[in-house]
Amino acid sequence: MITKVPFVDLNLQHQPIQLQLQQVIQDVLAKGDFILGQALSDFEVGFAAASGTEYGIGVASGTDAIALGLQACHIGTGDEVILPANTFVATLIGVVSAGAKPILVDCDPKTALIDLEAAAQAITPRTKAIIPVHLYGQMVSPSQLLNFAHTHKILIFEDAAQAHLAEREGYKAGSLGIAAAFSFYPSKNLGAFGDGGMVVTKDAEVAAKMRRLRNYGSSQKYLHIESGTNSRLDTLQAAVLNQKLPYLSQWNSDRLTIAKMYDRELAPLATAGIIPMQNQSGTGHIYHLYVIKIDDSCPLERQQLQTQLTAVGIQTGIHYPIPCHLQPAFTYLGYQPGDFPQSENLSKQILSLPMYPGLTNSQIKEVITAIHSNVNSTKKGDEVK
Repeated sequence: MITKVPFVDLNLQHQPIQLQLQQVIQDVLAKGDFILGQALSDFEVGFAAASGTEYGIGVASGTDAIALGLQACHIGTGDEVILPANTFVATLIGVVSAGAKPILVDCDPKTALIDLEAAAQAITPRTKAIIPVHLYGQMVSPSQLLNFAHTHKILIFEDAAQAHLAEREGYKAGSLGIAAAFSFYPSKNLGAFGDGGMVVTKDAEVAAKMRRLRNYGSSQKYLHIESGTNSRLDTLQAAVLNQKLPYLSQWNSDRLTIAKMYDRELAPLATAGIIPMQNQSGTGHIYHLYVIKIDDSCPLERQQLQTQLTAVGIQTGIHYPIPCHLQPAFTYLGYQPGDFPQSENLSKQILSLPMYPGLTNSQIKEVITAIHSNVNSTKKGDEVK
């Protein structure tokens, strides 16, 4: 079967700048500074500045960015960290790896972002931080977060793995809390040619501790101040990311244009139960993913629609099919089915449509036409019955 509309097509980003990418890779090869090299330092400075912060510390993955970032903020054993059940499992793994206790809460069904009212009910004397996951490319409300943190006297540690240069209420993702974690997985808005991550912060002490933690706990060769690990963003990956960084704003803008077309063309299907996740950020939403909800009023179930789209060459995804509290690895946390009904409902209803810079109008129309056709034909079939 021919794929007419892939879920992601990275070649469209890379082909126009292929020569530049090859050159920066050759530059690193010529220098031979593969670990903690100049290109890494340059990228750390550039990405931190683009994110509205002062310090960037590149690490091996977004998961390590969360785990080590929390440790750098002195969050660990005995501390509780609030996070949404509706997130990729890396957020949860990061908290556990830091030694803290994860406290899961439900999400807002309109945006899929963390429900801060539910988070308020989860506060205890041991609560040290909240991780607002800026999901799908949309930030959690900065004003509400800052008020929440002030009221409860806790830290904000942002999971911005899907929110490179996202904005809301005058704030950039990564600039709100004591620190923030980013991922540079290849399909992210800013993606490497492999795994990679970064912690950004305005706090010089947090930055210094992060640099030690990622490099065996060392600030000086063979002198280990604390028990760290080996988690450094490769210089080659940093060189690639630094070359792509100047294009990120335009790529994000392209994603927003695609999302607006999806919004406009899918609007007539709202009465048939096809509902895009709500954008509460305007132009600040950078649409890492474009997610629709197939609710109970829709004549099609999510699996039916996904199967029918696949049959005509349109790839889709589900982010995420199993909430964190129902993952087999974390049953020991004691959560049960029904604990977070909004997250559980969304996991059965959400579908991510193709979204990437370079997605053409004709491809978008193919996706929209296929959705309209399948929903309408099912409605007619139901009427006949």
